[in-house]
Amino acid sequence: MGLSSFFQSATRLLRTLAKPDWKTYWLSIKIVFIGVAILGAIGYLIKLISVTITGVPGA
Repeated sequence: MGLSSFFQSATRLLRTLAKPDWKTYWLSIKIVFIGVAILGAIGYLIKLISVTITGVPGA
C-alpha cells in the first residue's frame, strides 16, 4: 500500500464520517461508567478477599 493510496483511503473515510448525535454520546458515556463501576467492584472484591485471607496487617 503506497502513500498515495493511503491518503485516498483516508480522504474517503473522512468524507463518510458523520458527527454522532447526543443520543450516541450519552449511550457511550453510560457504557463507560458501567464498565468503570464493574471494574471497581471487581477490584474491591479482590481486595476484600485478599484482606480476609491474609488478615489485616498491623492488627
